[in-house]
Order: sequence, then structure tokens, then C-alpha cells
Amino acid sequence: MQALIVDDSRAMRRILRTIVEPLGFEIAEAGHGIEGLQRLEECPETELALVDWNMPEMNGLEFVKAVRANPIYERIKLVMVTTETEPAKMARALMAGVDEFVMKPFTKEILLDKLQLIGVQMPVLV
Repeated sequence: MQALIVDDSRAMRRILRTIVEPLGFEIAEAGHGIEGLQRLEECPETELALVDWNMPEMNGLEFVKAVRANPIYERIKLVMVTTETEPAKMARALMAGVDEFVMKPFTKEILLDKLQLIGVQMPVLV
């Protein structure tokens, strides 16, 4: 299983990696949306993308729109991991194709619950 973490914060990418990698995912990382799209081209079997909203060069919303515009990536689950909580922005992201939101700061349990909610297959965690 392949996951992509797109966030301009190296620390946040590391936090997300430590949560998602033990679920059996191989992790690719990107520091902005353009780099994220390049990683998807390199690994089109990616099943999950955790995406920050506010990034340089290409933000998370633009990334989501680009992914959803390409039928090759239709099965990817997209989770926006962000500090953006404004309802209008959340609605725009949902309309663009985001499957779920995780608000920063978050706990491991919150992220795992959201992944389970959207049907990401996970091993039984003890």
C-alpha cells in the first residue's frame, strides 16, 4: 500500500509518517502540491494522500483539484490535514473532492478514526 504526505512542514510530514507507516503504507513525501503531483506520477498506485492546505507553489486545494481532474487517480482517498476550519473553505474542499478533514492539532486516534471512516484498510491495532 502506498501513501503520499504533502505538507511544507518537515516536522508535520514526520508526525504523519509515524502514524501512517505502521499501518503498512510505504510513504512518499512532498513539500508542496507540484511536488506531490510529481510523486503521484512516479507512484500512480498511491491509495491515500494526506494534504496540507497552506503550502507554497501549489496549495492543497489546487492539488486536490488537479488529482480529481485526472481519472487515473480516482480511487485515491484524499484527506486534508489543516488548520483551516472556516466552513466556506471546508465546503470548497469537499466540492473539490476531499474525502475527509483532520484539523491541526490532532491526535493519532483522530487521524486513525478519519481513515477508518473513509474506508482505508488498516490492521487491527493493539
